[in-house]
Amino acid sequence: MNKPYDNRVWLMIVPVAICVAFSAILPLMTVVNYSVQDIISPEHHVFVGVEWFRSLLRDADLQDALTRQLLFSACVLLLQIPLGIAIALAMPADGWRASLTLVILAMSLLIPWNVVGTIWQIFGRPDIGLAGWGLNKLGVAYNYIGDSFDAWFTMLVMDVWLWAALVALLCYAGLRAIPAAYYQAEQIDGASRWAVFSHIQLPKMRGVLMITVLLRFMDSFMIYPEPFVLTGGGTGNATTFLSQCLTQKAVGQFDLGPAAAFSLIYFLIILLFCFVLYNWMQCTGEASSAAEQGGQA
Repeated sequence: MNKPYDNRVWLMIVPVAICVAFSAILPLMTVVNYSVQDIISPEHHVFVGVEWFRSLLRDADLQDALTRQLLFSACVLLLQIPLGIAIALAMPADGWRASLTLVILAMSLLIPWNVVGTIWQIFGRPDIGLAGWGLNKLGVAYNYIGDSFDAWFTMLVMDVWLWAALVALLCYAGLRAIPAAYYQAEQIDGASRWAVFSHIQLPKMRGVLMITVLLRFMDSFMIYPEPFVLTGGGTGNATTFLSQCLTQKAVGQFDLGPAAAFSLIYFLIILLFCFVLYNWMQCTGEASSAAEQGGQA
């Protein structure tokens, strides 16, 4: 006999739906409304259609900022993912050493983002900063204030220093979730350390790595407080990313129409790249699983 189905259970999600409506859906509809209008004053709006979108897509500054943003995010992923995996593999598996290592790794994640920019602003100064002064004493002409490459490189190192710990913690959690039976089987077979990593640890971490890549891509693509505090977007435009261009239009110039269209384009770019990354990792994982099953057969 089938149990009666109680539709009242759906009432439990009403508070969540209300919160999402007020925190996401209504603001998004407001942004969409502003993106197709010219806001002359609070009382006077002129409908312009997709004019703001057309002008932004032809904007050379926006294209340059997008290129810098993509390059920065790609470098972040290429550095932080392997580094995080290496740190996770080197961490103790259990005991007080494992607990101490986890606490030390988590310390950098507790620092507010604007404070991180201030720390590196002082740390990299060529006159009083430990890193800047030390590099110049070693004969390296380093000055993130006056050199665009040094400014961009400092931003990259700062982001790796801050967020590699998160990647390591996520990978460590994935490693600890692997059953001991897999390691015992590989030990009986006499597998090498590389074989254990490539055939057990890396495949079993695929889900964790997928989440990690998506999180770090979105975070790096929306970076704002660190470059704002560290360089203010300089030297030149070396560290002027999309978030700073959007803030300048919305707050600095108070162009609400173009800023709203910019934010929608920004959102769609992130959504598109996350969709591509997710499907690429899914296809890669399925291909690897099929190849592994075929080899076992």
